[in-house]
Amino acid sequence: MESSGLEGKVLEMFEVGPCESAYQMGFLIGQRFSNLIRSRLARDLILQDQLLPFAQTPQAQPLLKALADNNKKKFPSYWDELIGTAEGSGVPVLNIILINFRKEIVPFLPKNKLISNAESPDDCSDVLIVSDSIAMVAHNEDANVALVGHTYLIKGMLSKELSFIAYTYAGELPSCAFGFNSHGLAFTLNSVPPIEDEIVAGGIGRNFISRDLLEASGIDDAVTRIHSSEASVGHSYNLIDIRTRKILNVETASMNRISVREVGATPFFRANMYLHLPVQQVQDDNSISRQRRALVLPKTSKNEFLSLLGDMADAKYPIYMTGNLEHI
Repeated sequence: MESSGLEGKVLEMFEVGPCESAYQMGFLIGQRFSNLIRSRLARDLILQDQLLPFAQTPQAQPLLKALADNNKKKFPSYWDELIGTAEGSGVPVLNIILINFRKEIVPFLPKNKLISNAESPDDCSDVLIVSDSIAMVAHNEDANVALVGHTYLIKGMLSKELSFIAYTYAGELPSCAFGFNSHGLAFTLNSVPPIEDEIVAGGIGRNFISRDLLEASGIDDAVTRIHSSEASVGHSYNLIDIRTRKILNVETASMNRISVREVGATPFFRANMYLHLPVQQVQDDNSISRQRRALVLPKTSKNEFLSLLGDMADAKYPIYMTGNLEHI
């Protein structure tokens, strides 16, 4: 990644709520981070060069309508939060819709006009372990370069009983990256690359599903919410029960397909590919390379896990794209 001058900015946390409505929460978030949201949208080449032009075509209208109708019906409050974010930030609602449904739209872009990086997976990696001496999920956040300097933390106060903290991409619902709530449920996320035939057009968006996880009462409730989500595109969820030291990796695909693997004392590394759910997926040399590299690196302590996530030994497909700078 080239330097943007934004990397060194302190990550801001915004506490919001309790609010009278989900729309108000979204509006306040959009208003507070209006400049960041506008800057992110202007720098996002996938949005500017692919999603916005596609959204103006007749071919896009059935897909966009299905995404809007189905997600609004299943998660009306999160839809209102999304609309509030757009109107609070003063940017077109369409732009906010497109970035929140990027993963559900990109597979249906005309292939003859697709830019090279539009289909590339987000390059996040995780290493997970639960043993007698350590229970840990370590995550690095390697995503679209347009997001560098365009993220923030949201502390959402939903009620006296429920709050959450979520790392949030500017303009998107909290959180398509990682977060935790006051019930002791935490999660990190990894994208996976199913082939087009494995994707249901107009299904539920992954940003809406992960937003829903922030309100889960525990790890079992989180699995139930994921399993019943009716997702358009598959995803990988690393679920953590902070109170019981239980960690699950949940892989999903369209048509409510799911595979749950409990993490034990053997360190479990994952990049952006399916590992245990039988799904036809795009050949991803980046993830394959990261998986192979992780196999040979030591994984016996917290410091070694963090060092692994910052590894740059492979010049073409490093585990961390910008080096040992960021790990969670």
